[in-house]
Amino acid sequence: MEIKHSWQEGRRLKTANPMMNIESIIMAERNDACNQIRDCFETAAADDYIFKKRKEGLKGFGIMHLLIAAYVRTVSQRPGINRFIRGQRVYARNNIEVAMTIKKEMRLDAPDTVIKMEFPADATAEDVYRIVNKEIETARTEESSFDDVAKVLGSLPRFMLKFAVWVLKKMDYHRMLPRSLSKLSPFHGSMIITSMGSLGIPPIYHHIYNFGNVPLFISFGAKRSVVELDKNGAPVNRKYVDYCVVTDERICDGHYFASALKYMRTIMSNPEVLDNKPEKVIEDIK
Repeated sequence: MEIKHSWQEGRRLKTANPMMNIESIIMAERNDACNQIRDCFETAAADDYIFKKRKEGLKGFGIMHLLIAAYVRTVSQRPGINRFIRGQRVYARNNIEVAMTIKKEMRLDAPDTVIKMEFPADATAEDVYRIVNKEIETARTEESSFDDVAKVLGSLPRFMLKFAVWVLKKMDYHRMLPRSLSKLSPFHGSMIITSMGSLGIPPIYHHIYNFGNVPLFISFGAKRSVVELDKNGAPVNRKYVDYCVVTDERICDGHYFASALKYMRTIMSNPEVLDNKPEKVIEDIK
């Protein structure tokens, strides 16, 4: 979706439930409005799909690609989870931006960097794979603009850094932050995702930030095996991936969030739907 103005991330919702406007005043900070949920999905269908995509030539296609693709497809059908709060008002985001922290090299002492990826609402799993891998490759071979800004800010004396952040917050609150900065910032976007599975540990409930406007943080863990009884009472070995979701409850109600999370879990159980574009991309309310 085209952004009409370079500084504009979204449009203010004019027909939202009045309670949403009240909540953003009562719960002024994003951490005031955090909801947390932990869930899991059985990986048989996902494993088969990942194997199929790798055979098709998508080298390294994995759970991360699949989860991001499922999230993007969910936004296309449940756009309310892609809203954000700015200046204690509710906005519908004009695009889908996902942030992720990666290591430039797989060493303990290797530096981290943040990548931001923009996806079309009708993206397929292959579209997501190519966008993600392109951004990762670029970040590992080139110095990013985010790294440059972080170095400049990090070199400031503490009192100047605190003042600079205060100014940025005020500009953001009043919709004065340049779009060039919000596109660069990992604190502005649709969602942040992190893999604890690559570290071999369970997922964590990661806080969402008061700075910026990201309303959703997803963390997923390592695959685990469980012996369960099938419908005939026979023991079977099944594998699961646990994930934690932290949300800003001010952007939509609990029923809507639940519907979106169930829709996303359904996709993880039937990932073949991601081979094709959605029949229709649903627009958010006015």
